[in-house]
Amino acid sequence: MLDVILTASVSFIITFLAIPVVMQVAEQKKLYDIPDERKLHTRLVASLGGIGIFGGFILAALLSVQGYMNPEFQYFFAAAVVIFFLGLKDDLMILSASKKFAGQLIAASILIHLGGIRLDSMYGLFGFEQLPEGFGLALSYLTIIVIINSFNLIDGVDGLAASLGILTMLVFGIYFFTVEYQAYALLAFALAGSLVAFLIFNHHPAKIFMGDSGSLMIGLINAILVIKFINVAHTPFVTVPLSSSVAIGFAILIVPLLDTLRVFAIRILNGNSPFTPDRNHVHHLLLDRGLSHAAVTFTCVGINVGFILLAWFGRSLGSTILLLIMLAIAFSGIGLLYYYKRPRQMVVAKTESGTTQLQTSSKVVKLAKELQAAEKKN
Repeated sequence: MLDVILTASVSFIITFLAIPVVMQVAEQKKLYDIPDERKLHTRLVASLGGIGIFGGFILAALLSVQGYMNPEFQYFFAAAVVIFFLGLKDDLMILSASKKFAGQLIAASILIHLGGIRLDSMYGLFGFEQLPEGFGLALSYLTIIVIINSFNLIDGVDGLAASLGILTMLVFGIYFFTVEYQAYALLAFALAGSLVAFLIFNHHPAKIFMGDSGSLMIGLINAILVIKFINVAHTPFVTVPLSSSVAIGFAILIVPLLDTLRVFAIRILNGNSPFTPDRNHVHHLLLDRGLSHAAVTFTCVGINVGFILLAWFGRSLGSTILLLIMLAIAFSGIGLLYYYKRPRQMVVAKTESGTTQLQTSSKVVKLAKELQAAEKKN
């Protein structure tokens, strides 16, 4: 228990001290996320908070996890570094969907082929047990890629991605601590501590955004932990065996995961790339019903907690029945949101110079150049 407390405390302190420095550098270099017609914020905010999150998480995890007893963790950290720099470059310069996907494939391959994070069985879901090797690999890649992107896509409201990340890390951390998988518990609490510190600066109105460098990394760690959870929890020899581990793992990630799968399906059915941005996410639907940023965050976290409790108390039903019940409830709720959706109001964002900002070629823009250009025109 002392290791868990120290790990969470170290990650919290490092991130808490790092975020103001990142904000100061962003202010000096004029690196901001410029609002446009899709984004919900209407003022200039730095989107480099993932630097502080990654710094606190990686240092705390490296100090606490004993590498010689857990050799697979070197590959976890390697994949995290790949995802962090991929996200950081996307925060500074927009990357194409193909380049982001290629980077995510590299991280996923490190986890699967070197770190041993893979799904070889469906554990009774829809009657399937052991999977053929090829199908298991494909399912593992798909699961990791979707979860990595799920937290990136849900990061559209102040505090939402961080709050959901804290929830999932606490659930995974408590379970792994209970079944004496100490290293995985420390991994979860290291990220939880960083996210709690970041949330201090990210609650509405946010002083800083985590950016892709933060959200993609949260997704990566969740992918590692949920696959490990499914494999470990279904083992009858652990302290707390869970025969419905697949459904429970889905419930822990249901808000970001189901929202991503639903939005991807809508985009593909419309003939678009699954990475094409739109306003079909659950937080957009809630905002269109008049909820504030804080209310959307509390609602989504509350819904996620509700599904976790449902999965826990209904675990005796088996993964198939439990998953079908959760999907029926979730899609019924989403259907109500679409039915009661109120008309959206258009918000026109302006830069510091007073000119209307409609679109930009990069996520982070050096405003000094824009201001100089505006002054010359005037």
